[in-house]
Amino acid sequence: MFWKFDLNTTSHVDKLLDKEDVTLQELMDEDDLLQECKAQNRKLLDFLCRQQCMAELVSLITQDPPLDMEEKVRFKYPNTACELLTSDVPQITDALGGDETLLNLLYGFLNHDPPLNPLLASFFSKTIGNLIARKTEQVIMFLKKKDGFISLVLQHLGTSAMMDLLLRLVSCVEPAGLRQEVLHWLNGEKMIERLVELIHPDQEEDRQSNASQTLCDIVRLGRDQSGQLQETAEPDPLLTVLESQGCVEQLLRNMFDGEQTESCLVHGTQVLLTLLEVRRLGTEGGSLDSFSQGLSRPHSVSSSILQGIEPRLKDFHCLLLSPPKKGAILTTIGVLEEPLGNARLHGARLVAALLHTNTPSVNQELCRLNTMDLLLDLFFKYTWNNFLHFQVELCVAAILSHAAREEKAEPPEDPQPAVGHPEDTLVTHLFQKCCLVQRILEAWEANDHTQAAGGMRRGNMGHLTRIANAVVQNLERGPTQTHISEVIRGLPEDCRGRWESFVEETLTETNRRNTADLVSSHHLHSSSEDEDIDSAFPNELSLQQAFSEYQVQQMTASFVDQFGFNDEEFADQDDNINAPFDRVAEISFSTDADDDSPHAALFEACCGDRIQPFDDEEEDDIWEDGELSCSARVPARARFGAPHAAESGSRSGVERGGHSKNAGADAVQGGTPRASGTPGPRSLASPTGAGWEAVFDEPVSTASQASGVAVDVGSSVWAVSTPGASSPEEKGWAKFTDFQPFCW
Repeated sequence: MFWKFDLNTTSHVDKLLDKEDVTLQELMDEDDLLQECKAQNRKLLDFLCRQQCMAELVSLITQDPPLDMEEKVRFKYPNTACELLTSDVPQITDALGGDETLLNLLYGFLNHDPPLNPLLASFFSKTIGNLIARKTEQVIMFLKKKDGFISLVLQHLGTSAMMDLLLRLVSCVEPAGLRQEVLHWLNGEKMIERLVELIHPDQEEDRQSNASQTLCDIVRLGRDQSGQLQETAEPDPLLTVLESQGCVEQLLRNMFDGEQTESCLVHGTQVLLTLLEVRRLGTEGGSLDSFSQGLSRPHSVSSSILQGIEPRLKDFHCLLLSPPKKGAILTTIGVLEEPLGNARLHGARLVAALLHTNTPSVNQELCRLNTMDLLLDLFFKYTWNNFLHFQVELCVAAILSHAAREEKAEPPEDPQPAVGHPEDTLVTHLFQKCCLVQRILEAWEANDHTQAAGGMRRGNMGHLTRIANAVVQNLERGPTQTHISEVIRGLPEDCRGRWESFVEETLTETNRRNTADLVSSHHLHSSSEDEDIDSAFPNELSLQQAFSEYQVQQMTASFVDQFGFNDEEFADQDDNINAPFDRVAEISFSTDADDDSPHAALFEACCGDRIQPFDDEEEDDIWEDGELSCSARVPARARFGAPHAAESGSRSGVERGGHSKNAGADAVQGGTPRASGTPGPRSLASPTGAGWEAVFDEPVSTASQASGVAVDVGSSVWAVSTPGASSPEEKGWAKFTDFQPFCW
């Protein structure tokens, strides 16, 4: 029995703990140590929570292991120590968070000279973050006492684990009152301003990248938190400072004043894009719309951000003209002598984001600088940079939809007087100064010439098609429809004619090809079913196959209706005999109704070949002189549960016995003789006598059956009818209408 075996094995950790001189390292060599700890093994927790053991665990995650150790096991013990300290076991968390000596030992890791060991830094950040979430008040009070805490963290910000630590302080503190207290403490330490100062050409690239990512996450976390809280909640002080005009101006000074580096320009622009990014209404999980980059917003951007960016638009325009120098690079299409660069790409992204805000002063400044014309130049120059093409497409889409956005946008806090409609001014600038229509036509013709000469299709043609479609759609029903129509009518006559021809012919054909189905929408049938219909065989063979399927259809439907088979009773569940065989209705063929046509002769030939007419006057009987051995069918009949009466008999035997077409039959097992006194019928039996006997005679009552005779419960359906009830022309046919369903 199962309980005879002693399966209650004792853990080896318990055996080690029974030793008086057991060490922490011996326990950490055990594979099931962490499992026993999370299972709250009492003896193990008492051992680990000792002051000496806790100090040793903290030292393992804050001190570099010896260099002479093998690399495979060098960080084994620090990793195990971190897993034990962050195992969410209350005894260990209380022992660490409640002991200031241990906290000081842990905090001492920040006093190491940079750069920190990234693996140990991750252990430290994970342990401190766990304490912030579990022992919030004690740890926050401890960190507040440390005057240089923020300075030390920012000093090591080149290690990404320190960035995670700052974000835990911003987002993982509960309840809301304590979180607000922490935010005010961090704001008092000037954390935002100090992070902005790290985005500077003089700083290391890793520090710039982590500082930029930290600021972006603070913006998103602050807006998410403010959206979840009530409107009367106190605003996030960190977010308020970051969205201020002074902070934006300081960031732009770091980017453009003095030496310009691609790293500083890119990371600074990422912060600005995040500030211009507002969550879309109705998005789940804070996700952004990939097309508009989250710029389709229910309300306008803070005016302080736009006021800080607007004076620096000329610097972004100059960036698009002359970016930081980059060497030639090898691409799949050849050597690119002057790459576009990440800095110019982020500049294009910023222009697209600003255009989506639909700020009148920003629109007018972009028109004055002729920035859209410069972006279109880059669009047609870098024909293989789809990242740039997408941003230019967003710019055009924003300009064409400005009127609708102007109606929904809230008025700016300090509106500036503007002459006319700024959106009309930008639309006019796009079509007249930037010559958008002429550029589309010229680029399309140049691509056609290149392809006609055997060249490759240009990489910007897909986005150019979408830009052309955007123009056509807004010309038909867009918010600036009237103004665009006026601008198009003002084009030179030859240009207007080329545009109309392009829209009606070239663009329409391109859209048709682009929207064509990749596969046929025709219903695809199985080849086993339709290859005889849809193939290229002669029509005569199709007619033959159609008539053959018609015959099978009639037989199958009648057979199923009479016997009531159920496909669930078959072993092969894939073949459903109840499915209607209505394939003839799907066959499409034409034939001539003329009696003299070859189709009529073929049809008659098929009928004569397929249908064997029964002649009741035929004297020869194929069953008359032969014997039928049915022993091979006994197993098949046995599937029904018991042998049944024979379903076929000799037509001549029925005629000699004087019975009608409904003559009854009883199945006799093992060749058992009939009861005496009964007229001898014509019998069918195997030569060995081991088969069964079919009797075509009047039924014998069950009371007079001999022993061993099996009587079918449905044998009454074979009851004899009067001879006069049958018409002569029906002689020789079996009637199946009264059959009872078989039971499998």
